[in-house]
Amino acid sequence: MIGTGRQCYLKNIPLFQRQPDCRIVAVCDPDSWRMDNAKQKIDDYNRSKHGISDGCATYAAYEDMLARDDIDAVMISTPDHWHGAMGVAAMKAGKDVALEKPIIRTLQEGQQLRDAEEKYSRVFRVDSEFRVGTPARRAYSIVQSGALGKIHRVYACVPRSDIPLAPQPGMPVPRELDYKRWQGAEQTQAPAIEYTVNGVHPRQGYGRPGWMRKLNYCDGMVTNWGTHLLNGALWCMGLDREFPVEISGRGVYPDANSFWNVLLEFEITYKYAGGVEIIYRTEKPYMRFEGDKGWIEAGFSHFEASDAGLLKASHPLVDNPTAQQKSEKRDFLDSVKSRKPTWEPAEVGHCVTSTCLLGHLAVHLGDVLTWDGTNERFVDNERANAMLDRPIVSPKPHV
Repeated sequence: MIGTGRQCYLKNIPLFQRQPDCRIVAVCDPDSWRMDNAKQKIDDYNRSKHGISDGCATYAAYEDMLARDDIDAVMISTPDHWHGAMGVAAMKAGKDVALEKPIIRTLQEGQQLRDAEEKYSRVFRVDSEFRVGTPARRAYSIVQSGALGKIHRVYACVPRSDIPLAPQPGMPVPRELDYKRWQGAEQTQAPAIEYTVNGVHPRQGYGRPGWMRKLNYCDGMVTNWGTHLLNGALWCMGLDREFPVEISGRGVYPDANSFWNVLLEFEITYKYAGGVEIIYRTEKPYMRFEGDKGWIEAGFSHFEASDAGLLKASHPLVDNPTAQQKSEKRDFLDSVKSRKPTWEPAEVGHCVTSTCLLGHLAVHLGDVLTWDGTNERFVDNERANAMLDRPIVSPKPHV
């Protein structure tokens, strides 16, 4: 386990531990309080469930963990700015990788992950659970069956949850945190700033971390939940390995003096070569498919349809799913053992997350962008092409 914060401690550790053929043997984090808590949680479980007396190892530096030759796979649950670099390093070290979404901050990082998966013959899984939910699987089954007829419009919507924050004073770095290592000086593209708790995570707690609203470290909801809802919509449409040809969007950033500075709201339109238009916006979490013969709407826990028959129809992916189709963790572990691709390999992760990033860039630059998916470059827009290998770290457009 690389990164032992809220998502790892509350979700990823317990979900992996429940799998009978998985043992967690090491944890890594530059925050020693979080790392020690994770170690205790794992050791207690291993003793009580498996009779394992050896405690799991702890590492401040992920490179030291990756140097071990007895670890088959890693779960990376760090802040977003570390995802691409750590994912490539882990595969180069011979480890299979489950990587928290969103897996990248730039399109170049997506290309690097995709290429590393193939080059090093690794198993890769985007650690996103939305596709394995029953509503998403039902939506996929109906859309793919053709029951809606020709689909002319798709909506993928995410919550409005990001907020501004007044400027934050610098603070002493807590003794348990190696802030330089956390920030990724000289290893990531996160601009170095003075430590403040609302730019990192709550001290000795698991509340929502401030880094998730800071462009230094992430893109906000446009990628955070886009890799759930837009991901699901693209999967249902069979477009999760294809790019849009045109992207336009508008959005609202906080005031220039706000410490938290990710988009507060946005609406992005993607046009695909086949004529399908996907609207991606802040509202509430759902995806909706409108076709000639009706519509369906699916979220994490709800499903609605224009025709009651669509609610009752039997589908193998819904009624009798395999273990892989019920759990993203099971999908990953089964692929580690079989060496077959996961449901969301790096190619899919790159395409889906990069589509989110294309939308963010269209909003950021205020341009209608034309995308060449074959060469993965913008057409006649060098200002946008200059951002293919750079994350958006400020709400002000680059000139």
